[in-house]
Amino acid sequence: MKKHIFFLLLTAAATVSFRLPAFIDIGAKLPKGDVKMKDVSGKEVSMNEAKKANGLLVMFSCNTCPYVARNQDRTRAICQFAQKNNIGVILINSNEAARSAGDSYEAMQAYARQQSYNWLYVVDKDNQVADAFNADRTPECYLFNKDLTLVYKGAIDDNPGSAGDVKEKYLHAAIQAMIAGKPAPVPSTASVGCGIKRKM
Repeated sequence: MKKHIFFLLLTAAATVSFRLPAFIDIGAKLPKGDVKMKDVSGKEVSMNEAKKANGLLVMFSCNTCPYVARNQDRTRAICQFAQKNNIGVILINSNEAARSAGDSYEAMQAYARQQSYNWLYVVDKDNQVADAFNADRTPECYLFNKDLTLVYKGAIDDNPGSAGDVKEKYLHAAIQAMIAGKPAPVPSTASVGCGIKRKM
């Protein structure tokens, strides 16, 4: 019995290790940049196509996570700030296990309209992009410069639970530094949010 349990644990560990590669580090190039994903507009787009002259902001998000809902005003503000600085914006929904529920494509379209998104919001089919990033939270942010090199990853700010208690706007500061040709003051932070719902 003990041997059987040990074998099952080893098998599970191997599966997780295979599915989730090493974290991408600061200085890494954009992974899976050419993968086409379906936007809420109906168009198929890639992250390479979403990039603008000064870089690309990738955010893993969804419709259903309370942390995403709590961060919506901040999400809109930082996405608009990125766009004003000629940085492409793409939000990625990797909740493949919830496609028949609150994170269906139709629900994404409705949510994007409700939130007045004017940037890309796409379906990550089979979690292939989330797996390449080893992303595991919503919201989780990755900022790439004009050469598609990662300069910041992590949270929008230091208090995802309460906008009124924010002291450090990590992503905003990283964008400002990148535009000025400087490294992010804090290049990596821990994301706090809901786990991405992968199909098992």
